[in-house]
Amino acid sequence: MSESLSELEHQARALSPDDRARPAEMLLESLQGPPLSEVEAAWNREIEVRIAAYDRGDLQTTSAEGVFAEARRNTR
Repeated sequence: MSESLSELEHQARALSPDDRARPAEMLLESLQGPPLSEVEAAWNREIEVRIAAYDRGDLQTTSAEGVFAEARRNTR
């Protein structure tokens, strides 16, 4: 381990857990590579299709009250 990396590690360990979390997240993200752009593009297309269907009135919807009522019925 290089001296600068060792010093960086020492400084990081001196931070509070909350302050260490963000740099740790950034480092882990940097190892994962670029985002899954194909997946994101597919979801964006699906969102557009669903919005268009809703706008045309082709999509059956349920009110939030209906969703919660059904969830309550299913959890009893």
